[in-house]
Amino acid sequence: MGTRDARVLMAAACGATALIVAAGARGDELAERFKTLTKSSEWTEVDQVKVGFDTHHPQGMVKIGDAFFVSSVEIVEPTQRFDEPQGGYDRTPGKGVGHLFKMGADGALIESATLGEGDIYHPGGIDYDGRWLWVPVAEYRPNSASIVYRVDPNTLEAEEVLRFRDHIGGVVHDTDTNTLHGVSWGSRRFYAWPLNEQLAPAEPDVDPEKIRALNPSHYIDYQDCHYAGASQMLCSGLNKYEVTGAGTVALGGLELVDLADNRPVHQVPVPLWVAPDLAMTNNPVACEAEPAAFRCYFMPQDDESTLFVHEVRD
Repeated sequence: MGTRDARVLMAAACGATALIVAAGARGDELAERFKTLTKSSEWTEVDQVKVGFDTHHPQGMVKIGDAFFVSSVEIVEPTQRFDEPQGGYDRTPGKGVGHLFKMGADGALIESATLGEGDIYHPGGIDYDGRWLWVPVAEYRPNSASIVYRVDPNTLEAEEVLRFRDHIGGVVHDTDTNTLHGVSWGSRRFYAWPLNEQLAPAEPDVDPEKIRALNPSHYIDYQDCHYAGASQMLCSGLNKYEVTGAGTVALGGLELVDLADNRPVHQVPVPLWVAPDLAMTNNPVACEAEPAAFRCYFMPQDDESTLFVHEVRD
């Protein structure tokens, strides 16, 4: 398992990147605050920030201090569906470029890196454990293949951690058990890789069936997940439904999942839309517990994105 450095494409004009200090609130605070939300919670918009660069198709996002780290896939050649499955795949691999952007609170690009190789070019939902960014990159088709990287947020240098024979669309590092958790295409399958002290898989060639569990929640597919302390992850996502006479309607939501048994322990809808078929949770979401509010950052649009900031106040 080799080390693969991310290519830094654009450096900050103002000089060297400041050292990012480990986050202090990776305990139960986020999860406990989220559990106070209900379907009747009132979301209030507190800010909109126009992103000043082409975001392509954003996938994952974390906030560290005043900076945002966003994973995204740039589609060069779209995938094409087969009439019949070929070689276990339902579509061609397509072509693309996997990006990891560092963005300021004003929406300006600070720097970026590329991740992946060959047909593996689709980054997914990302996590931050106080030291490392965890970024999965997969083929842009289900039941395929993935590489999981850990990335230094100070330099955007990436190190390959594992390769896996499935599309991993999001990862979370449980720092309480030192276990890496992943979700598949559509989040229908969960995986868990125990790590050693070097943050490498404790069992490198593990049988996928030994670490696989089915997701018992079905009304939304997870787009982005983050560790919320006490072996729990907070996931955002959506599903789209065809409504007779109304067209396509998107339903978004947030779910807190117990990583010990892979079951949701608290679920709330997020009744926020950019358009009826574009839920606010369409792409990446990052949430934080403020002293008097539960705040989330949303980036639902592709290409020309806006960062929407909403919160539920105490």
